[in-house]
Amino acid sequence: MSREDDTRRPVRIAIIDDHDVVHAGIQAWCAEADPPIDLADSFQRPDEYFAKYPDAADDVDVVLLDLQIEGNRPDFDALSKLAASGRRVIVYSHITADEVILTCLELGAVTYLVKSEGKRHLIEAVHSAHTSTPYVGPRMGKAMLNDSTMGRIKLTDREKQVLIAWFQTESKDLVAERLFIAPTTVRTHLQRARAKYAGVGRPASTKSALLARAIEDGILSLKDLY
Repeated sequence: MSREDDTRRPVRIAIIDDHDVVHAGIQAWCAEADPPIDLADSFQRPDEYFAKYPDAADDVDVVLLDLQIEGNRPDFDALSKLAASGRRVIVYSHITADEVILTCLELGAVTYLVKSEGKRHLIEAVHSAHTSTPYVGPRMGKAMLNDSTMGRIKLTDREKQVLIAWFQTESKDLVAERLFIAPTTVRTHLQRARAKYAGVGRPASTKSALLARAIEDGILSLKDLY
């Protein structure tokens, strides 16, 4: 399937949330979305998802994760496992604490949405995740602006590896070959980096802009490019 064909088909999402009403509500919203969004699968707990999809699933484009299942503490381990395998994860939670939001972004979530932010933000976040476009919801943006690092972001080790490889090569496909990961995983890591910069008011929509931001923040140095 070509990239053009891929963008025309419905976005396929999986939901991990322990409330049936959330599943029903999201499914209803997605049925009205344009471009269309299909609910590919739904789960009550992360372990149910991993049992069915032990590896990154081609038939799921975006995973919506409720961070707090059955009233327990935030399940950062599940998020980390999902993100590390290249899945595009939108955290969809009642939790509004800055520390939790920033931790989720550092662990690899492409977007953090508070459930009270509603239909429009969820639909736009799903479409953005599918097209590797940064999306910053209201509460996520506030958390990033409140961060004590004053506009500087933190990248995971894997995000740094992908950035360096991308700056050293001519295409995302070559990055994928070098790091032994899928091209879609490369795009996901780059999307996360761009989302982090967009969230602090320092957008980096081009390769050169992203390079400049990374050097400004000391994330990369010129010697990393050769």
